Amino acid sequence: MTDAKALSAMANPFRSRMMDALKVDGPSTASGLAARTGQAVGSASHHLKVLNEAGLVEEAPELAKDRRERWWKLVDPGTRWSRADFASDTAAVTAAYAAEALALQRQFERVQEWNANAATVPEWDDAAFATQNWMRLSPAEMREMAEELVEILVRWSRRDVPDDGVERESVFVFARGFPAQP
Repeated sequence: MTDAKALSAMANPFRSRMMDALKVDGPSTASGLAARTGQAVGSASHHLKVLNEAGLVEEAPELAKDRRERWWKLVDPGTRWSRADFASDTAAVTAAYAAEALALQRQFERVQEWNANAATVPEWDDAAFATQNWMRLSPAEMREMAEELVEILVRWSRRDVPDDGVERESVFVFARGFPAQP
């Protein structure tokens, strides 16, 4: 992603949740997204308009049952950006920080929710994971490792889900890498 307008649109918690719902559940109407994210339908419609203007969602008229029904889908199921791409635009860098801060907050909240409720789904307890590693890398090596990790995550998220009778849940996986000291 290299458009500051898209980053600004994503830096809103409701819009970010709507994009997550579209990624997990597929195309939806404003009323469906409102119910999924706890918003009023008018608010969901407004946020969809902003996401559409930013090029993040688009209408899916082929799903409508009649001319009054409006369905929406993600333009691209994955979003990725680097603040370096916006270095010459102060407002864009600010939007990138805001979008990243929101994503980090939501990741932390999801981990807290999982930890609080893990005992209610024991079949997932040995499948869920957390990992952290200390490495010595150059910036080029870090970029290479990031590309490999993203490639794996994208491959698994875009695979055809087998129709084998096995029940599958939506699963949230995230990874971060950055220079730090112990």
